[in-house]
Amino acid sequence: MAAFVGVMLISNITGTKGVVLFDSWLHLDLGPIKMDGLVTDGAFYLFPLAYVLGDVISEVYGFRAMRRTILSGFAVLLVASLCFWITIELPAADFYEGQQAFRDVAGVVPQFLAAGLAGYVVGEFLNSYVLVKMKERSGEGRLWARLISSTVVGELADTVVFCSIAATALGISTWGDFANYTVVGFVWKTLVEILVMPITYLVVNRLKLAEPSYREALCEQSRAAVPAGA
Repeated sequence: MAAFVGVMLISNITGTKGVVLFDSWLHLDLGPIKMDGLVTDGAFYLFPLAYVLGDVISEVYGFRAMRRTILSGFAVLLVASLCFWITIELPAADFYEGQQAFRDVAGVVPQFLAAGLAGYVVGEFLNSYVLVKMKERSGEGRLWARLISSTVVGELADTVVFCSIAATALGISTWGDFANYTVVGFVWKTLVEILVMPITYLVVNRLKLAEPSYREALCEQSRAAVPAGA
């Protein structure tokens, strides 16, 4: 939970920077969609980790634990935004020359804050819900299917909600850039989930073996599956 909340907090700060990758050679023109490089933000390399951690928590500890984690992250993000706003509004000392720089980096943009919180809540809840519901049907097997399916649903919802609200705050003003930003974000986050899946498997399996509560739950399920009198 601490790692998840930490990743979300850092991502919401680094994500305020608009980033263009490969603009020197990547050019695409498909009618209304024009691509001059990959348009993304400063959290593109970190934010997917939040979904990996969310998958681990949901798989091992269940939807209830993930719901508490999401609400905890939501509260921390709100408190962080409030602290940034208060600090910016405090009178700067005469010798302090970084007021504007601090405001530019940590300043709370209501539109961006709303986008981040809305995308975060919708995406993470859907990610956890899909994973847990699939597990109820398939049991312990086919973890790969749960990880990929839940990520596709959660990341798609998160990316569409976030980009729809935050696009203009990031300076995105054309449909081409919006489509670029949305599609690149979704594809990138999903690919990261697939690439780190072996690590996710390792962490999930280690936690399942180490957590007494998980072993007890499996034993209870096994006993419940045995017919009475057997």
